Amino acid sequence: MALGLRSQNRVTRGMSLVSAIVSAALGSWICPAQVSAQQPTPPPRRPPAFHFVQPEPINFDDHDGWTQIFDGKTLKDWDGDTDVWHVEDSAIVGESSPEHPSGTTNIIWRGDEPANFELKLEMKLEGNGANGGVQYRSFHLEPKFEPLPVDLTPEQRTQRQQHQDLDKKHAKWNLSGYQADFDYDNKYTGQLYEQSSPRGIIAWRGQVVATEPNKKPTLLALLGTSDEMKAFIKPGEWNQVEIIADGNMLTHIINGHIMSVLVDTDPKFSQAKGVVALEIEGPGNLKIRHRNIWLKKLP
Repeated sequence: MALGLRSQNRVTRGMSLVSAIVSAALGSWICPAQVSAQQPTPPPRRPPAFHFVQPEPINFDDHDGWTQIFDGKTLKDWDGDTDVWHVEDSAIVGESSPEHPSGTTNIIWRGDEPANFELKLEMKLEGNGANGGVQYRSFHLEPKFEPLPVDLTPEQRTQRQQHQDLDKKHAKWNLSGYQADFDYDNKYTGQLYEQSSPRGIIAWRGQVVATEPNKKPTLLALLGTSDEMKAFIKPGEWNQVEIIADGNMLTHIINGHIMSVLVDTDPKFSQAKGVVALEIEGPGNLKIRHRNIWLKKLP
């Protein structure tokens, strides 16, 4: 009985030892999992959120990707009447006076006939009668001369004859096509006018306009009233002018504000490419200055 009891005790102690070893082994494996399970589970990682970023402020002096088409010193690649156009203080200047009137004429950039592009420059008009603008996607058109009406006064006849003589003198620089208009009184500045065309003013300042074949132009939207847009223009000072011609969409911007937009899908009149030019006209003593002229071609 005593021997059997000792044997039984050995078995019991052996099983207890095995149980302790197994418990220790299991504990070494289970305990970390249990500890880990007790810690808070981090939320699932979500993909990075889309961040809305404001664009960089306009920098008119950023010329990366642009080509300077006026060197600021000479009229290289520019073609116009040198009695009207010259370089002065790093600007292309058109000048007119009662003694030496310019009539309506252009100085044309002969470097290319761009299609899709951005064009930017600075303009300043001097003289109440000053009227000019930037022609683009334009083409040569011979001026037409009608007989003078018989009921004109001698003064009117003299003026009309003078205008015709100037038009004949400047016939090689006569253009038709889109114009970003600019006048000293800012009555028309910013609008899209079509020179030597029956369409005339197509998109007035403050308008987004569309054209289609055999239809009158359609007003799509308003950018503001003409007077609200006019407030952004600086009379008698330098103004930053930008033109964007991209496909059928033509946009005029002055001092960082959109003035007019035309979506021109009328194949009878719309032009896909053409020359760039600067215009001058108006009575009295006047000067129109243009500087920092840059072009960026678009696809």
